[in-house]
Amino acid sequence: MFEDEASFRQDSTLYRTWSRRGQTPLVPVTGARKSVKIFGCVEVYSGAFLYQDDEVFNASTYLSFLEEDFAPTYHRRGQRVMYIHDNASYHKDAQVTAWFEENRRWVEVYRLPPYSPELNAAEPLWHHTRVNGSHNTCFKNKEEILSSIGKVFRSIQEEPRQIMGYLRPFQ
Repeated sequence: MFEDEASFRQDSTLYRTWSRRGQTPLVPVTGARKSVKIFGCVEVYSGAFLYQDDEVFNASTYLSFLEEDFAPTYHRRGQRVMYIHDNASYHKDAQVTAWFEENRRWVEVYRLPPYSPELNAAEPLWHHTRVNGSHNTCFKNKEEILSSIGKVFRSIQEEPRQIMGYLRPFQ
C-alpha cells in the first residue's frame, strides 16, 4: 500500500489539448489560489484506491485519514499491510509514530528515501487525475474541484484496471 498527498488547484493548470488549426483554445482563469488537499493510498496488486479530502496537511489530518479511512478499510485479523509513505514532516510526528507503533501487529510502515517521488506508486495516480479531472479547467470554487476529481477517483475505484499499467513497475 503506497500513500501520498496531493493538492489540486482552483486556477487553470494548462496541459496539451487539441483544437482546429488557427483557433488557439482559451482557458479562463480566475486568479484564485484556493486548492483541495487529498490524502490517498493505492494497493499495487489490485489497484484498490482510497482517498480523503481535507483543508490542510498536518499530523492531525493525517491521523484522521489513518483512523477513519485506512484502518477500517484494511485492518483484517491475521493479515499484515505493508504501508509505504514519503518523508513529509507530519509523517514523522510523535502522534503519528505512536499510531503506527500501536498498530504494528497489522501494519508494517516503511519510508521512501527523501526526495524520491518516482518510487511512490501513488504519484502516477495524481498525474492521471490531473489529466482527466483538472487540467485545462477553471473551477469557480472548491466544490467544483472536488466534484471533478471525485469523478476520476470514483472511476478508479470502480474500474481499477484502468490504472494497473501505472502500478505494474511497483509490483
